[in-house]
Amino acid sequence: SPPTVFPQYCIGYPGSFDHFVNIHKITCWDCFWNYDEYFCQPGGWQLSRERKQPTFFVVVLTDIDSDRHYCSCLTFYEAEINLQGTKKEEIEGEAEVSGLIQPAEVFAPKSLVLVSRLYYPEIFRACLGLIYTVYVDSLNVSLESLIANLCACLVPAAGGSQKLFSLGAGDRQLIQTPLHDSLPVTGTSVALLFQQLGIQNVLSLFCAVLTENKVLFHSASFQRLSDACRALESLMFPLKYSYPYIPILPAQLLEVLSSPTPFIIGVHSIFKTDIHELLDVIIADLDGGTIKIPECIHLSSLPEPLLHQTQSALSLILHPDLEVADHAFPPPRTALSHSKMLDKEVRAVFLRLFAQLFQGYRSCLQLIRIHAEPVIHFHKTAFLGQRGLVENDFLTKVLNGMAFAGFVSERGPPYRSCDLFDELVAFEVERIKVEENSPVKMIKHVRELAEQLFKNENPNPHMAFQKVPRPTEGSHLRVHILPFPKINEARVQELIQENLAKNQNAPPATRIEKKCVVPAGPPVVSIMDKVTTVFNSAQRLEVVRNCISFIFENKILETEKTLPAALRALKGKAARQCLTDELGLHVQQNRAILDHQQFDYIIRMMNCTLQVRSLRPTWPACLAWWWVPVIPATPEPEAGESLETGRRRLQ
Repeated sequence: SPPTVFPQYCIGYPGSFDHFVNIHKITCWDCFWNYDEYFCQPGGWQLSRERKQPTFFVVVLTDIDSDRHYCSCLTFYEAEINLQGTKKEEIEGEAEVSGLIQPAEVFAPKSLVLVSRLYYPEIFRACLGLIYTVYVDSLNVSLESLIANLCACLVPAAGGSQKLFSLGAGDRQLIQTPLHDSLPVTGTSVALLFQQLGIQNVLSLFCAVLTENKVLFHSASFQRLSDACRALESLMFPLKYSYPYIPILPAQLLEVLSSPTPFIIGVHSIFKTDIHELLDVIIADLDGGTIKIPECIHLSSLPEPLLHQTQSALSLILHPDLEVADHAFPPPRTALSHSKMLDKEVRAVFLRLFAQLFQGYRSCLQLIRIHAEPVIHFHKTAFLGQRGLVENDFLTKVLNGMAFAGFVSERGPPYRSCDLFDELVAFEVERIKVEENSPVKMIKHVRELAEQLFKNENPNPHMAFQKVPRPTEGSHLRVHILPFPKINEARVQELIQENLAKNQNAPPATRIEKKCVVPAGPPVVSIMDKVTTVFNSAQRLEVVRNCISFIFENKILETEKTLPAALRALKGKAARQCLTDELGLHVQQNRAILDHQQFDYIIRMMNCTLQVRSLRPTWPACLAWWWVPVIPATPEPEAGESLETGRRRLQ
């Protein structure tokens, strides 16, 4: 069906389990029906001794073409008639009680499922809830007509359009499309993620997904898992996650966690014992607010000063009282923004971060027109060099990742439709730079961006009145409830055709895409001030020189103190060149003879230097190779052995 058609229903039996409403599969969702029973009950189909509240959550399924389908599941519990109908043999001599209907003691889950290519979770919840309400309260409305009206409803194209519709059960519902479909719609999920895990943990997960690590969430709530995965993915905007994305992983598919590819996956907390054996997966506990990073994972972090600026901005937004906590006369308590606006303020901070990180990226795009279809190439070496981040692990991994390759392919063309990120990286980078030392100006800009993000999701300030009947309170606790009725497939199909015939003359919901020349923006500049860069470089060189001097002077205590800092400094190209020069200088002065401890220090520094791979052999300042004629001292042979035997022993 075209993308403007409202979600089609798919409700049927899962294998041999009588847990689905029996409606024929009108639409062929082969990618879904192979695993339908798994995803509708991710924890497994289990009977219950008590009547439970109906539950709702959204599962994300990805087909072979990388298109996502949103599977909304509303699950309620029915008395298991088959089990209740079989009675045990009564004990001899006990009088049989007849004429009394005993309450059910075992209840089985039954799921209503709605699958869509569009993401409208609240509308899905309302529609499935309405079907359940009509059933449980025995309203005088045909379930077939509800389903047919749902399938025949047309969704307007993105652009802020509104559409009122009704399923025919006294409901009045509103579909509100976003202004730009390129911007993610998050509701309050991002703010909720920071509330659950905190600033530092979310930043660690953010860096993990950008550098293609495996991230696993676990929680006692399926919907919280879905929200957390969507929130983490939305923080990556303008990048798009291209690896396996499974917010709710069923119990039968837990072996997926052992796959070698990066992923974002969520599992229920009942499987906590099954995931602790994973050695290369970063695990986030949404309910406990902690993350676990295995020792074998080296997690690259944001480059400074962007890391400090991002942490400070998030702290000002999420904890506004912190800034005035030490004031002798603090102002009245600063109120937090409401959850939806707070969500957009946090996203605005990450938008500013990406604008700074990718500043001037368009000047490094190369358009190759050898073939009929132009090829866009990004000159990573030039970008890293001009940004002064050649040695930065984080940005190097980001530029080499699949997400950035998709970013170049999608945003590289010079003539296309533009969105908020294009405007920000082209016109607002200088403003962001000026606001670094002014929290008041920074917060003002963040709120301006948040207003635009909020308006994208809520373009019409005056929402139409909505009304969706809800089930009677406590209706799930009723003793005698009839089973969900069988649905007449032929009648549903007939009603769908009638509704489609009525809408046949309706104009198609299309939106003309506005294209323009993408602004180039400011040129690529170093991420750090020149004075700070020179000062830090001079400090590193001095550390390396001092360490070499201490080694040759056999000052072991001073060497042990400075060696760790010297090894860290050797990640820089200038420090490696300094090591070469210093070693050569000491060799030229005299024939250096070192004991084994001194020689070990020199070899450790040389090994650290040689382990640093040259990032790009095409970059002009490549790493040099050298031989250093430093001779270790040869100890006297032990008693009874020759000099040659002693050398072999030492080797």
